[in-house]
Amino acid sequence: MRGAPPNPPAGVHHEWDGELLRVVGQFRGFVTTPRDVGVRGAELDLLIARQRDHFARRGEAVEWKTRGHDLPEDLTDRLRAAGFVPEEQETILIGRADEMAADPVLPDGVTLRRVTGEADMRRIAVMESDVWGEDWGWLGDDLIARVATAPDEIAVYVAEAGGEVVSAAWLVFRTGTEFAGLWGGSTLAAWRGRGIYRALVAARAKLAVARGTRYLQVDASDDSAPILSRLGFHAVTTTTPYVWAPPRT
Repeated sequence: MRGAPPNPPAGVHHEWDGELLRVVGQFRGFVTTPRDVGVRGAELDLLIARQRDHFARRGEAVEWKTRGHDLPEDLTDRLRAAGFVPEEQETILIGRADEMAADPVLPDGVTLRRVTGEADMRRIAVMESDVWGEDWGWLGDDLIARVATAPDEIAVYVAEAGGEVVSAAWLVFRTGTEFAGLWGGSTLAAWRGRGIYRALVAARAKLAVARGTRYLQVDASDDSAPILSRLGFHAVTTTTPYVWAPPRT
């Protein structure tokens, strides 16, 4: 699941620095590596600096995605030394799609549907902005581009009440693997604790099974991880984004 998705959206491209994958052209840069970065000491410092400086020249932030079992063990120390700042740690969970698949059970007044149109993607971005208290307009652009580029690789769902998007989530298939990723799942505060998140998991798992996908993978927040564990997902490691951003002027 660490490798390059086969069909990046328009305007996004992949670059390789040895075994390191760099994603350029999305809302912020992205870096991922094999479990073992493959270099040590001063050579690792140079690798980190190259990524930082590449995006600095573009005037963009960059996320280096780390996992809890990555090597070398001092990778995160060296990222910090290069100016990368850790964001919140998440738990990576894996579950069998057939154990999660079910007809979604929704609270009264809430409906669930799969969406593909640009207007719905913009509505999702508005909901996410409300949830997180910051502008997530980039998400609308990202979802629109991904659906336009590879519609068979992503399935986006919204939960609605009274014409308002109250939650949204998407399923991303990874061609050539037995896995699909569950992403999103944010819910407006007033609608939490009513089973909407579980319903979105069930709907996406049902589609995954229909597509012949065996496993589901989630990078889960502390709020989501307990729900997913109760559904039968198993924690396998953690992931922490380390982010460098250009100095504010």
